[in-house]
Amino acid sequence: MIILGIETSCDETAAALYRGDAESGAIIAESIASQIATHARFGGVVPEVASREHLAALPAMVDQLLDAANIDWPAIDHLAVTAGPGLMGALLVGTSFARAAGAVHQIPVVPIHHMEGHLLAPGLSDRLPPFPFITLLVSGGHTQLVLVQSIGDYTIIGQTLDDAAGECFDKSARLLGLPYPGGPEIAKLAIGGDAGRFKLPRPMLNKDNLHFSFSGLKTAVMYAIKGVGGIEAMDQTMRQDMAAAIELAVCEVLAKKSLRACRQHHAPHLIIAGGVAANATLRQLLTQSSREAGVTLHLPQPQHCTDNAAMIAYAAAQRLAAGFTAPTEWDATPRWPLDAINTQTAS
Repeated sequence: MIILGIETSCDETAAALYRGDAESGAIIAESIASQIATHARFGGVVPEVASREHLAALPAMVDQLLDAANIDWPAIDHLAVTAGPGLMGALLVGTSFARAAGAVHQIPVVPIHHMEGHLLAPGLSDRLPPFPFITLLVSGGHTQLVLVQSIGDYTIIGQTLDDAAGECFDKSARLLGLPYPGGPEIAKLAIGGDAGRFKLPRPMLNKDNLHFSFSGLKTAVMYAIKGVGGIEAMDQTMRQDMAAAIELAVCEVLAKKSLRACRQHHAPHLIIAGGVAANATLRQLLTQSSREAGVTLHLPQPQHCTDNAAMIAYAAAQRLAAGFTAPTEWDATPRWPLDAINTQTAS
């Protein structure tokens, strides 16, 4: 089976070819065109600009991908496309392309939930762990803990009450005068910094629940910077220390809450997914703490942490193997709760 995956939910245009099934397969070709440089001058993603960039990039990207893999349209068994959540205009570029290609070439189209793609992404480099397991979905727009009972059976057991972890990084980076996106910039600046120099809170860490809150941390960063005379008064060493303190505060909360979820739900396996899963400090903290807790940790490859089409194609392979079929009626859905796909039952 060959699946062509397409991803256009936000600011990455991506396509990938997956050959195999849910148990055994591999990405045979993939391509990603990032729009970060385009949006950086605005300090965030501009939806209309993102849509136009997708429209300009996607058709040629797919043609080049098929040529590079020496695969023709008749060899493709399924198309998989991100149907949501995401920016409506951006989603429509990908879903319209997939619908049109599917109609012309008589290929069924499988709409995929973007976060389900992230949730299953570690399976691209290693086999998924046995069910049940816990997944921490952590990115610019999402911070959620999900109990995964089976493919398509997802229960959100914890989520952020305000800013996501990635948003906290972005806003804190802006306070430090760093460019968008903030997470990688803070991680870069934090190298060699003294995380203990600034005492930042760990929001909701001592609350007996699995929820998150990062807006207060961002506010604490703002006041800490004001307390030393503002960004103009901070030398490079002080900025490094602040970046290290921010990074450690966010990562400690994510790591400890994730392992708490494993304990409370008796889940011996933990998956970390989403853009923030590429953060080296988070990966190191979880590697050590999961080992101490007797929990098996599963991490996606760094290139599959950010938005990509490989995870979309792979998620389609998993859904098809679980008995789900390509629906005849569906549409792009910018707001699509992850647990809502539980209603799409397998045949």
